[in-house]
Amino acid sequence: MSKRPEKIATARLDRLLANLGYGSRRLVQAMVAAGAVTLDGDVLHKADGHIAMSPDLPARMTVDGEALDPLPPLTLIMHKPLGVVCSHKEPGQSIYELLPPRWARRDPVLSTVGRLDKDTSGLLLLTDDGGLLHRIISPKAAIAKRYHVTLDRPLDGDEAALFASGTMKLPDDEKPLAAAQLQVIAVNVCWLTITEGRYHQVRRMFESVGNRVVALHRDRVGGLDLPDDLPPGAFRPLSEDERMAVTGA
Repeated sequence: MSKRPEKIATARLDRLLANLGYGSRRLVQAMVAAGAVTLDGDVLHKADGHIAMSPDLPARMTVDGEALDPLPPLTLIMHKPLGVVCSHKEPGQSIYELLPPRWARRDPVLSTVGRLDKDTSGLLLLTDDGGLLHRIISPKAAIAKRYHVTLDRPLDGDEAALFASGTMKLPDDEKPLAAAQLQVIAVNVCWLTITEGRYHQVRRMFESVGNRVVALHRDRVGGLDLPDDLPPGAFRPLSEDERMAVTGA
């Protein structure tokens, strides 16, 4: 038997554009009436018309002469720069300010997949896919995250064994840390791979052995490496192959 073609969901044009952050339903209706929205080169005149949510829609539709923003579900890979925070509530510049302003009005909203603190740079994922977010951050998933660590003073030499033991406890934590892998690069530089995401975990691990992290950069999540061609502050949609590299499925 031949397989039935997959049914493509549809959405009202004004609701679609409003949910993508282009403005209120009323504003979007005015944009459509003014001829600002096209599909396959033809101006759309009916704001209440239904549009097929096909994956190629952003390549076929324009708003004010620019390609439509990516449809949900959307996952981004960002090279988080130093000096920006991953929260709307913390003081200082937020990583959300690096995105197009209207993306703050998207529904569903984009959220970071875990966080990097203000003084940590590197690979950061953002998504509006709640299922994907929880698959990545779930402790049961134990997805590895690798950090390039520069320390204030030389390593003692016994840190790798301690971190890998699965018995190390951080101050005020009752549960031991999961085994972590340390690879020495230089006397005060190393890679550290962890599978948890406790508060300031990498910094606290080295503080517990009498050292201090002076520079921290995450370059890998799961099997996904931070692309060489993605400079600090830049972002782009995550491909399906890259998503599978993160989750393994």
